[in-house]
Amino acid sequence: MHVGNARYLTAEDLPETLPVFPLTGGLLLPGGQLPLNIFEPRYLEMFDHALRTNRLIGMVQVSLNEPFEISPGMPALARVGCIGRITSFSETGDGRYIVSLSGVCRFRVMEEIKSSHPFRCAHISPFMSDLTAKDEESTVDRQRLLAVFRAYLEANRLEADWESVQRASNLTLVNSLSMMSPFGPAEKQALLEAPDLKTRAETLIAITEIYLARDYGDADTILQ
Repeated sequence: MHVGNARYLTAEDLPETLPVFPLTGGLLLPGGQLPLNIFEPRYLEMFDHALRTNRLIGMVQVSLNEPFEISPGMPALARVGCIGRITSFSETGDGRYIVSLSGVCRFRVMEEIKSSHPFRCAHISPFMSDLTAKDEESTVDRQRLLAVFRAYLEANRLEADWESVQRASNLTLVNSLSMMSPFGPAEKQALLEAPDLKTRAETLIAITEIYLARDYGDADTILQ
């Protein structure tokens, strides 16, 4: 996996511990780009720390299955997140950072670790399979995916740059639509934890069809 100016090929290329950024509803996938507006002091310090070291941050949602706090202000974390590398960074002049994170690979949270930093850190186990090139393009039902995407846009009176959409690879299309989707934390976590591109595409299609059927009637009629 080539991300920014770095290559991640083996476990030795990744740290065993990471600062983690809990963001409910936020989704970063390997190869994806996630823009962030950082303003809380503890997260400003987190990004300062990452810029001084390896530029890596662990994006993770708050756990939906463990709705309790480890300590005040520290809700339990979801078990799977995604490592992001800071590939774009700017200061606004009013105390904020505008950052772009590029997805490296997913990880499993093994345990949180005590730290002297104000931000949270965790011992992680990376999904090494995310770092290897896989020929998954042909496994995606692109026609069905585009039909659902078009139906969603039409139902919400939105437009898209169809020329760019048609040029996008299946990998880019599935991951970009997953990250941009307006669905809730549970759906975003399901997309993140999908074991392969085919399953992620099928999950995205199913979630979108449920949304269309719930809010606009018969999804099969809409998709015709």
